[in-house]
Amino acid sequence: MKGTKILLILLIASVFLSCRPRDTGIVTIALTDRFSNLDTLTASVSEIGADRVRTLIYNSLVKKNERFEYVGDLAKEISVADDNVTVTFILHDGVKFHNGKTFTSTDARYTIEALLKLPTSYKANSFFDEASKAGGQAEIRGKPHIVSIENPDARTLIIKVARPSLVNQLLSNLVAIPIIPEGTIEKQNETPIGTGPFKFVSFDRANNILDLESHEDYWEGAPKIKRLRVRTITDANALQAELQSGRVDLAPNPTNFSADTFNSLKNNPNLQVIQSKGSNVRYIGFNVTASPVNDVKLRQAIAYAIDREKIVNELLSGQAEVAHSILPEECWAYDAQIKYSYEPNKAKQLLQEAGYKGEVIKLKIAAGSTAVSQYAQVIQQSLKEVGIRVEIEPLDNSTLIEQLKLGQFQMNTSIWAGGNQDPIFLRDLFLSTEAPDKKPNGRNRSRYSNPEFDKVILEAVETTDKEKAKALYAKAQQIVAQDLPLFPLWYPANMIVASKRLSNIKINASGDWNFVKDINFTNP
Repeated sequence: MKGTKILLILLIASVFLSCRPRDTGIVTIALTDRFSNLDTLTASVSEIGADRVRTLIYNSLVKKNERFEYVGDLAKEISVADDNVTVTFILHDGVKFHNGKTFTSTDARYTIEALLKLPTSYKANSFFDEASKAGGQAEIRGKPHIVSIENPDARTLIIKVARPSLVNQLLSNLVAIPIIPEGTIEKQNETPIGTGPFKFVSFDRANNILDLESHEDYWEGAPKIKRLRVRTITDANALQAELQSGRVDLAPNPTNFSADTFNSLKNNPNLQVIQSKGSNVRYIGFNVTASPVNDVKLRQAIAYAIDREKIVNELLSGQAEVAHSILPEECWAYDAQIKYSYEPNKAKQLLQEAGYKGEVIKLKIAAGSTAVSQYAQVIQQSLKEVGIRVEIEPLDNSTLIEQLKLGQFQMNTSIWAGGNQDPIFLRDLFLSTEAPDKKPNGRNRSRYSNPEFDKVILEAVETTDKEKAKALYAKAQQIVAQDLPLFPLWYPANMIVASKRLSNIKINASGDWNFVKDINFTNP
């Protein structure tokens, strides 16, 4: 009853808003994730919404290309010296910040040095070795990756790292670092200033409404959209109503929409639904130390019991592609020599070999998403058909993440976004090295440990020979596919719902918001 009342209030509010006259000169883009920070440099935790907005206001030194290799953004050239630890960035000319200041290497150096001084920034932590416990209490950073930063002239930045294996990680980390003008880090959360295509106007934190305007001096050309509003709408029904009323013009990858919702919106004559290939990966994760999923044959049985092709084609209406690796197919290091097809008889055989006795396995999922709930129920039924008993346990997202970190789960399902585009992510997910407090390092929520994998992945990360690294990363993927601490399900397609007054909508596989600057806009 309480949930019904809340939904009714949201729908009434949506109808009320839709009756208000709208400013047709503003393009409104919807987020389904709330965010509190505009400044992702100083933030202590990652917010998906804030990082989407970051690409509208800021540029970084580095970006990813279509194969998820690291190339220049504000840097027009990137080169690594023969010593394999010195990286030189030659910067673009004619780049201006929103306040009119010309961008130079001084600003780039200032941004990185100011970031590294921040004690609680999660982005700063990525430029240090794993944190450890001091005296069993306070967490302290390990050794810094960056040895020195120099800017010999206005167009040149030189960064030296501690060892060759850190060059790729440096470039990876720099993708998410917004470059700001010298002396402004303390002001960025209230009045953000970057070099990006849109300039800050105002931010209503209480209602999560951000207003931006075109940066007319943008170095790649001023965007066609002159006024942009970003609104957070977490409820699927409310967002659908706002799109249909015309009060929201653009909804990129709304995570609260089911496949049926997208199909329904295709029938609206004022809307377009655009589907393109995605690179993020939906998965089932296992705690390999928890019974009964600590048996690899049981995990393999689960993989063989799920008809992913049928789920993608029927439940998801083709809005995804079956995944055979954590890495996307476009990644330069992708390998999928070991694949799991739908073979229920093989699943039953593996169950017998595992000695499974019908114990209940809990599948923990994030509450509040119709799409996740639907596919979790289909998976539950598929496993039931081969004799595996599964109970679905929905949890709010913060509780779920905390339980995963603590190992309080047997099986879960979620999505990895962005990080899985770089093969170094395999190390972060599965390296078994333990911190001094005996908790797994990084993102190894599976508690996975395999000495062979450790040897291969560390050699892959350390080598500077790309072809050798590719072969090693392939071997690492094969080991993980065999052991199954994590079972990739599918790569969700990028799904965009947009007003027909918008055109030239071309989102890249990673799903970031860089495409917004290139959208054409017809003001009726």
